[in-house]
Amino acid sequence: MTVRIIGIDLAVDAAHKAIVLDQASNEFASRPMTFRTNPADMDRMLRIARKGAPADVPVVAVLEASALSWFTVGVYLSRQGVTVYRVSGQQVSDLRRVYSRHAKSDRIDARVAAQLYLTHPENMYSLHLPSGRHLALQQTCRELGRLTDEIGSRKTRLKAVDKYAWLGLPESLGSFSPAARWVRENWYNPWAVIEAGPDMIIRAWVGKTGCEPAEATWAQALFVRAQLMCALYGSAEQLDYQWLQDNMRREEERLARAEAEAKGLRQKFLRPVYCQLYPQRHLESIRGIGQDSAAIYVAFIGDIRRFPSLRQFRSWSGLIPASSQTGLTQTSGLHITQAGPNLIKRTAYINADVARQWDPQIAAIYHRQMMAYGKHHTQAVCACATHLLDRVYLVLKQDRPYELRDIEGAPISRHQARQLCQEKFHVPDEVRSRNNRRTHQHRVEQQAEHRYQRYERKRRSVTS
Repeated sequence: MTVRIIGIDLAVDAAHKAIVLDQASNEFASRPMTFRTNPADMDRMLRIARKGAPADVPVVAVLEASALSWFTVGVYLSRQGVTVYRVSGQQVSDLRRVYSRHAKSDRIDARVAAQLYLTHPENMYSLHLPSGRHLALQQTCRELGRLTDEIGSRKTRLKAVDKYAWLGLPESLGSFSPAARWVRENWYNPWAVIEAGPDMIIRAWVGKTGCEPAEATWAQALFVRAQLMCALYGSAEQLDYQWLQDNMRREEERLARAEAEAKGLRQKFLRPVYCQLYPQRHLESIRGIGQDSAAIYVAFIGDIRRFPSLRQFRSWSGLIPASSQTGLTQTSGLHITQAGPNLIKRTAYINADVARQWDPQIAAIYHRQMMAYGKHHTQAVCACATHLLDRVYLVLKQDRPYELRDIEGAPISRHQARQLCQEKFHVPDEVRSRNNRRTHQHRVEQQAEHRYQRYERKRRSVTS
């Protein structure tokens, strides 16, 4: 049976563009049209799509994701019995290069979106429309991700200032301990620290917190570092430490607000809604996945049945490597595709870094990547993250808790799993240093230098 395909290029503020493609003739059955996000315009578009076709002709809509414009249009079209597919801008861009290499417009993108249904059906996924609660959880996860990024950037700023103002705070003090934050607010001037002395600083800290003086061992290290900074800068006029202290106080207040907001968001909304939507909580049985990470998977994956196979789920996640094969040549070691939500990839990476220390099967993957393939830590953890997402898929698909097993597949306890990871799949420090990015970059630079020296020797021998 023939299908009528509506290719839609969505806009944020302007009118959307659409065109109808007839599958049987592979010809466009309408002129390009514009419509707004309202029922009357979309009903008119559907009448044009069905014009000249049998009354029961299936209608498919392929729309390019633009902000959240897809949600309203997708909901209404789905309610009218239209099968909706959402494609990425990258897919449209790739096909546009074939369709119209030297031109880009909204009308061309609408034509390309319609053609995608015929040219690339194996990678077309029907639109998943989350419930209101699911969508709220998803948006909360994104908001929490933005807060996490803000917290990270503010901490990076504080450490950067510490680096040139104090050559970094002493290790015994830490970077973001309560004592470190108190020092930034009250004792950031090294000349003031020397004038007061460590005993006075200890008394002030004890008076504020009520701790024992013996616990403030960091005060002596701070005093020694202050002497070093005074020797380096020579004069209190070199840096305006009073302004820096005020600036640090403001930065720490912003950091504290962001941390409090993130904590409140987790406790008051994210975790309760997650438990409401997924009361089984089987995902938390996978080592490395906690309540907040499980909430992200539930929010973005939604109904696992929309992925009929593990291959489709892997393709959606974007944590699989790109492939390149021609003739008898197969290129390996390519970058990951990076399709799918960034929060899924980031969360899977963080979870996999923990899981490799507790799950023998994932630990074996990490060990093989580091020892046999010479990958650095980040590459090895990305490989583990792909297999961790396989476990997420199966736990959701089978609706049962995850069970730790050894590399032969026999069930084991958590203690046995941890012991096996430490004894059999430990990666020596010398291998880590050999494989890290800094060492790899050094080798590349050495090879380039050797090539240049060979070229110079050859050039001098020819000229002489």
